[in-house]
Amino acid sequence: ENRDRIPSLLCLPLSLLSPSGRFILCCVAVFAFYLVYGYMLELVFTVEGIKDHGWFVTLIQFCYYTTFGFLQIVGTRQTLKTSVPMGTYLVISLLTVGTMGFSNSSMGYLNYPTQVIFKSCKLIPVMIGSVIILKKKYNFAQVLACVTMCIGLIWFTLADSKLQPNFNMQGVFLVCMSLCCDAIIGNVQEVALKSNNESSTRLVLYSYGIGTFIIVFQLAVTGSLFTGFYFILEHYWELMPPVLVLSVSGFCGVQAVLALVHLHGALAAVTVTTARKAVSIFLSFLLFTKPFTIHYFYGGALVVGGIYLNLLSKRNSKLVTNINNVYSRTVSVLNRTLLRCYYTLPLHSVVRLYTVLWKSVSLRCTIFLKIRPSHQFKFD
Repeated sequence: ENRDRIPSLLCLPLSLLSPSGRFILCCVAVFAFYLVYGYMLELVFTVEGIKDHGWFVTLIQFCYYTTFGFLQIVGTRQTLKTSVPMGTYLVISLLTVGTMGFSNSSMGYLNYPTQVIFKSCKLIPVMIGSVIILKKKYNFAQVLACVTMCIGLIWFTLADSKLQPNFNMQGVFLVCMSLCCDAIIGNVQEVALKSNNESSTRLVLYSYGIGTFIIVFQLAVTGSLFTGFYFILEHYWELMPPVLVLSVSGFCGVQAVLALVHLHGALAAVTVTTARKAVSIFLSFLLFTKPFTIHYFYGGALVVGGIYLNLLSKRNSKLVTNINNVYSRTVSVLNRTLLRCYYTLPLHSVVRLYTVLWKSVSLRCTIFLKIRPSHQFKFD
């Protein structure tokens, strides 16, 4: 193990810990900092009129993150010179702006648990992004986990649309845009950190520093720069202290997530942050008054079930092996049945159509989702 390539976490040298110790410390940091982050975020968006200024709140966060990143580099006596191409940083910055900006803007249209449950399902686009960018392969159990999470997400959203009088599909669109950016950014960050042996502190400094200028340009073009500034001045004591705590906890949380990405990959980081969000949903209902329905629980349970199934698939558990075997046997039986129908039934042309369609869909799923074909599974 090359300890020189192991990152530090908030000036704490992780190389002194065992691999399991590093993972536990990063997980604890992610939970602690992002639980505070979630509370402060919901508190900020309870201020009347903040709905139209989500992007300006994002700009303040980016300014704080850039400042904290610079101070950390100076404090740890690191150099500002980076080995990552500026083009890569520009892509990361654009994705970071999209991830945080669209997410903050959606808070004006959705309640916090709904936003969190959407962002908990970013495992789905992350897996798709891993297939496209990193050429990773996933088995049937992992694909089934994604389908389960999708069903839970739809269930949760339908319950929210019936329960919340101010439910707005614009919020769903914004949080989906945030998910699309999230699908790519984790994999790009993983490549930048591992391929160039880059420091996570410099990654934060450059991505959020460049992102600050992107947001300023976007606000200036849309005419929201000065209106947002005057709104913040008008509600200074209501907004700035929570936004400061929000930014500090978010910055520390980003450091913990980047350390997880560096040490254990994008999927491990997403899985840990998703588990943390389940706790955030519980605290949101506990600390902030909002209506509740049992359908929230059902939808959330499906999402958690999908997450748990994905975790088991990473460990090659017996349950996952059985699921993959059932998939293989089902595909084999259906193929044999269709072939028999093809040669025996009088409706020759109709059966031929169904046979072609089945093989086409099966082939497309195998190619696109990178599901291993049935003959690669061993029957117990």
